[in-house]
Amino acid sequence: MATETSKSIYEWGQTTFGPVSDHSRVIARARLEFEELAEAVAQGASADAIAAEAADVAILLNRLLGLLGRELGEEVDAKMKINRARKWTRNGDGTGRHV
Repeated sequence: MATETSKSIYEWGQTTFGPVSDHSRVIARARLEFEELAEAVAQGASADAIAAEAADVAILLNRLLGLLGRELGEEVDAKMKINRARKWTRNGDGTGRHV
């Protein structure tokens, strides 16, 4: 089970990088990390390398939620409750959309 929380990651970020003056800066950094993740997948990187890049994205999402005083895990649980109650159509490629 994970030991880090949005709060602990937020606190680490504050100490390491200083206060966030604009939430959009964290989102911009997350986009850069997501591009690194996409590149790793496109290049057929190892599962370990892909997981490390995905973790970078998750760290930034946790930091953003920590800035808002929320826990990403709790927000994911709440959203999954909604998603599980929805009706979905499949796109045929392992993705889909709700109707």
